[in-house]
Amino acid sequence: MSGTLYICATPIGNLEDITLRTLRVLKEVDLIAAEDTRNSIKLLNHFEIKTPMTSYHEYNKYDKAKQLVEKMLTGVNIALITDAGTPAISDPGQELVRQCHEAGVQVTSLPGATAFVTALTISGRETRRFCFEAFLPTEKDNKKERKAILSELSKETRTIILYEAPHKLVGTLKDLYEMLGDRKISLCRELTKKHEENFRTTLSDALSYYEENEPRGEYVLVIEGVSREEVKAEAIKDLLEMSIKEHVEHYMNQGVDKKEAMKLVAKDRGVGKRDIYNVLLEEDV
Repeated sequence: MSGTLYICATPIGNLEDITLRTLRVLKEVDLIAAEDTRNSIKLLNHFEIKTPMTSYHEYNKYDKAKQLVEKMLTGVNIALITDAGTPAISDPGQELVRQCHEAGVQVTSLPGATAFVTALTISGRETRRFCFEAFLPTEKDNKKERKAILSELSKETRTIILYEAPHKLVGTLKDLYEMLGDRKISLCRELTKKHEENFRTTLSDALSYYEENEPRGEYVLVIEGVSREEVKAEAIKDLLEMSIKEHVEHYMNQGVDKKEAMKLVAKDRGVGKRDIYNVLLEEDV
């Protein structure tokens, strides 16, 4: 029988947040795959865990995942940990999980700390519906993709959650303000630690503040989504820039018959259906 891959969440700050189950599994498995063994050894030493470690990170994730899967196929049980939080969430662990499934190796997850969920719960923003975008692509690596994602987020009605490093925070706030407008935002840092901070403000005020005060620590940005009314109003604004004929064709291309399309156009424009009919009649003459 093959071994099992255990996805083990580790604390994002406060060491007391590790679960009893995770401690037991880390002691019982044959090997621990860690993102940074130098960082993880501090955690293991604190809890007197002597299990051997091997490195598994972004720069070796494909070849190393193959090696680890081969070990598990021989019956070796492996625990995957990241520097902090839950592995495979915006993390190279995703590749190892994928290869395990392809090879038929069992994967199970030991739940625990995750930065974006922790930030969301203290943010005071809407929690029922949210989207997690992790780190935006950098302008240096992929400026076009970054702009495309920000454009999509500008129409997002759910709460938006992003990660950002301190030295990139001001640039990201500028881009968010430019593309999303002046939304409410909670900037969370030092989560679960003594000086935990939840800075509730607006994008414009956050930008002004951090242009004057150096950002410190890793940030989770929790941003309010745009209201459905605003999305609808923006969509109608675009439609009103069309000619009457183009507006009608817009709805007909969605499978609506011409009669119903004229009714929808009349509603969008705040006029009577007969007015739309007369314009189309004049254009056909």
